[in-house]
Amino acid sequence: MIEKIKAFEGNALAIEVIDGFTETDEKLAQQFFNEKVEEGNDYIHVLVKLDEMKISHSSTKAFMEDMIWVLRNYHQMGNLAIVAHSKVLKALVPIDNIFFERLQKGFEERYFDASQLDKALAFISPNE
Repeated sequence: MIEKIKAFEGNALAIEVIDGFTETDEKLAQQFFNEKVEEGNDYIHVLVKLDEMKISHSSTKAFMEDMIWVLRNYHQMGNLAIVAHSKVLKALVPIDNIFFERLQKGFEERYFDASQLDKALAFISPNE
């Protein structure tokens, strides 16, 4: 299940994955993102909180389809904050950031521990 962590005016989107990530969740996340684009934003800063996500309750198909969607829409993504409590994700974000920076100069992807949610929210919405 996904839900918005906080409603933002402008080009920031913050969502949390709770328990599992299904095909319905994938479509809802895309809808949230597309609503921000339809508001006239050229790029969207995104926070994804994953610390309560359970891989065993998630759909592999939804995850793969979401990755394809992200790659197709990368040009509209600004800063990306990954919030979790995971040594694996903490190690992967810097590697992914190299790819991300190549595609979007001036934006970056950062990992934040779940205890740093306020810092992650500030990272995607510096004007709030």
